[in-house]
Amino acid sequence: MIIKKAIVLGLTAALLLSGCHPTETEKPEEVPKYEATTPFREDTAIKREYVCQIHAIRHIEVRALERGYLQNIFVDEGQQLHQGQPMFKIMPNIYQAELLKAKAEASNMSIEYQNTKGLADQNIVSANELALAKAKLQKAEAEVKLAETHLGFTDINAPFDGIMDHLFVRNGSLLNEGDLLTTLSDTSKLWVYFNVPEAEYLDYKAHKKDGDPLTKVQLKMANGQIFNQTGIIETIEADFDNTAGNIEFRATFSNPDKLLRHGETGNIIMLKPYKNALLIPQKAVFEVMDKTYVYVINKEGKLEQRLIKIEADVPQLFIIKEGLQDDDKILLEGLRKVHPGEAVEIDFKLPEKVRSELHLYTE
Repeated sequence: MIIKKAIVLGLTAALLLSGCHPTETEKPEEVPKYEATTPFREDTAIKREYVCQIHAIRHIEVRALERGYLQNIFVDEGQQLHQGQPMFKIMPNIYQAELLKAKAEASNMSIEYQNTKGLADQNIVSANELALAKAKLQKAEAEVKLAETHLGFTDINAPFDGIMDHLFVRNGSLLNEGDLLTTLSDTSKLWVYFNVPEAEYLDYKAHKKDGDPLTKVQLKMANGQIFNQTGIIETIEADFDNTAGNIEFRATFSNPDKLLRHGETGNIIMLKPYKNALLIPQKAVFEVMDKTYVYVINKEGKLEQRLIKIEADVPQLFIIKEGLQDDDKILLEGLRKVHPGEAVEIDFKLPEKVRSELHLYTE
């Protein structure tokens, strides 16, 4: 019995002694270590896209100027025409006869005027009679000019180089004055119209000064490819569309290969420049209740939750409007693992290195 009590006391003492000393596997708590960097400055730009309508610089309706039967069509739909090239011929018989009649009348008036002039030179008739004869001759000559004009309207020629659209008539059609024959588009240059929201218009005007070069834009075609010519913004409409809150811009593009046609659609790409913008990686940002924050490491090595305002975003980066200074150290990782006031160790990376890694990531 005494032996058993001695064994129990010995075991108890051993357990107590072992509980008083830390085991070899226990280690002191380590401070977390995360990547951090500072904001950096860079000239950059943000891309804006606007749905656009493409118009030929000249797009007209070709209409009949005289009444009559359509005698000939010299062109076809989709044909590239040259200025002065014959397009249509209206039957000219009536207008030819009217011209001959006008010329005969003018010839008669010319003879009458010469006779009256001879008599006036001999003081047989008054000067008033000579003036009346001259007026009749001038009227007859004007009738000749008018008849020639009507006859000329039976020949319809291309007023400029362009592409012809649908034919709305056929040979033998009876035309009235003003009937639509076809349309003609000069696509050597294009006017591209797009609507800009009011706020973006105000930003555009704020950055645009008198004397600055015209703003250059790009055109994304319907197939997603970028048009091989650069456009310039030349005009802005006078009034806003109050229903949509937009104002219309017009950009002009050259179209030397005649690739684009009147009526096509696409997207205008306009870059808004930011000079010496303050930038941070997007991965350094988190949101709480619709507000945007970053973690800033203060002088004590502790985390400070900092409210920031973002001006705009570019691939993998945010342009900072308010909340950060150039020398602030911001956390890049572990945002969900840390808390404000927590002490952390940082693996500081130069912003140039961070920027290059982001660039490689987006390639």
